[in-house]
Amino acid sequence: MTAYAIAHIGPGPINDAVLTYVERIQGTLDPFGGRFLVHFKEHEVLEGDWHGAPVLVAFPDLESARDWYASAAYQEIIPLRTKHLPGDIILVEGVPEDYDPAATAARIRESQA
Repeated sequence: MTAYAIAHIGPGPINDAVLTYVERIQGTLDPFGGRFLVHFKEHEVLEGDWHGAPVLVAFPDLESARDWYASAAYQEIIPLRTKHLPGDIILVEGVPEDYDPAATAARIRESQA
């Protein structure tokens, strides 16, 4: 099942260290099948309060996403970003193509009964 790394990178200075991080990150993703779906794109806030940038990376599965984040190559470059830009990152497994949200609601209702 496809998995995703979702990041909310806060506003901050885009300096040489951050640019070096951006230049090097794809090399850390490649061995794990990671690819950017959203990166440094304009976004529109419809609800809530969102400052900063959204980032979305797809992986073949959750294990690959975990292995990427824990990899020596990625751990080496993390400080280039975290010392300059605040952020939140989560890993999450996607849903199958035939996902039915109504069936999920029904299961939740049943479990609460």
